[in-house]
Amino acid sequence: MHKNYRRTLIACYMGFITQAITSNFVTLLFLTFYSDYHISLGRIALIPSTFFITQLIVDALCARYVDRIGYRRAILVSQIAAGAGLAGLAFLPELFPDPFVGILLCVVIYAIGSGLIEVLCSPIVEACPLDNKASVMSLLHSFYCWGSVAVIVVSTAFFALFGTENWKWLACFWALIPLVNIANFAVCPINHLVEEGKGMSIRDLFKTPLFWLAVLLMVCSGASELAMAQWASAFVESALGLSKTMGDLAGPCMFAITMGISRVIYSKWGEKVDLSGYMLGSGVLCFACYLLASMSANPVWGLVGCIACGFSVGIMWPGTISISSAKMPLGGTALFALLAMSGDLGGAFGPTLVGYATQLAGDDLRVGLRTGCIFPILLIVGLLLMKRVSRKKSTV
Repeated sequence: MHKNYRRTLIACYMGFITQAITSNFVTLLFLTFYSDYHISLGRIALIPSTFFITQLIVDALCARYVDRIGYRRAILVSQIAAGAGLAGLAFLPELFPDPFVGILLCVVIYAIGSGLIEVLCSPIVEACPLDNKASVMSLLHSFYCWGSVAVIVVSTAFFALFGTENWKWLACFWALIPLVNIANFAVCPINHLVEEGKGMSIRDLFKTPLFWLAVLLMVCSGASELAMAQWASAFVESALGLSKTMGDLAGPCMFAITMGISRVIYSKWGEKVDLSGYMLGSGVLCFACYLLASMSANPVWGLVGCIACGFSVGIMWPGTISISSAKMPLGGTALFALLAMSGDLGGAFGPTLVGYATQLAGDDLRVGLRTGCIFPILLIVGLLLMKRVSRKKSTV
């Protein structure tokens, strides 16, 4: 049975690598856009905002319409959109009087693909007839981490060898991954989580207390992860005085590596560990890492806290999906889509809160990171409440 679904798993693994490319590649080109196209930094800041807003819209639409479209059609559209958006970066900016319009159009196109991947790959894997799905889900999400590491390392090496002026060739190279993956999704077996018409509606989910606790966990998971990940480079540069290149490698890159290691470890031995207990421990470790990074007088220990935070947040996103799917088995696509939207909301809100707190503290990033402690605390509270609600429900 596992052998029959091997191609399905490979396709979804490549899907998460594609999502990592769409999330990270363009951020490495911000200064290139500034120098080559004379785009102001204020306008460039709209690029990640546009990416996340587009993903949120796609998440919301998927909750209502993806079952009607069908998993296979929707996931094929995701790969086409991601490939087209990345490849379009190589020529679309030149076709507009204002290159920023072309860049933003490409961002919207590949963000549509990324949003569909985020919503669909998890339920596609969850619907496969495999043992110990929590471990499989953790391994699936680890490929986002490895994709992020590959984008940072390969792109940094490419720019060092061939110069940033040849970035368009690299954009075409990254576009090949989703375009090649079309062949996998076109033929691999794909099941639905629940039979048509038998899944919970959005209204039904909204009436379920466990759903709102799952939303809280996803918001906190996204915020805990991205509040540290997006500020890691700036923190490492300011604390250790490293260059931008070394800051990216020592900050976001090492953060992604430890996050991937955490997910692989759980995928290997997860069947022997209680998932809720593992997530509670991860929440405590995450809180400790935020404190270490934000309060340590020694910059090296601050870096250790930043990197270890990647390990602590690794299980949060896939773990929440697995717990929610197990406790609400009729949630269907709507559940996965709304959870993805919640995670994206947390991912957008977390870094913003840290940045705002940093500004209020006179650009002291340590104070900003200290405010991030609230996210793992809320995650721990949410897990304890979910255990309590589940215990009451089983008793009834």
